[in-house]
Amino acid sequence: MPYQILFADDAERDLEDLYLFPVRRDGVQTAERILSEIEEACRGLQDFPDRGNVPKELVGLGITEYRELHHKPWRMIYRVVEKDVIIYCIMDGRRDMRSFLERRLLR
Repeated sequence: MPYQILFADDAERDLEDLYLFPVRRDGVQTAERILSEIEEACRGLQDFPDRGNVPKELVGLGITEYRELHHKPWRMIYRVVEKDVIIYCIMDGRRDMRSFLERRLLR
């Protein structure tokens, strides 16, 4: 039975931002393609939720319950809770991940 994919409020806002930035810069088609690719990558977790690795930035903090999925340059941070996969954030992997994750996940 597939897992249910859920987006936390912050992840929903991340998706909106990921759509709006390329719309202004590259147009609607590019923004829709990027959003579609990210959503498709997340849907892949329905059948294989444990395929992601624990983010190295969180391992250093002793936090191991979160996993990450990569769709270059994007990183999706999620956690498996029973039969749900909860996506907490979607971010550009070129950012300072440690401080971003500390702010987002430890608040």
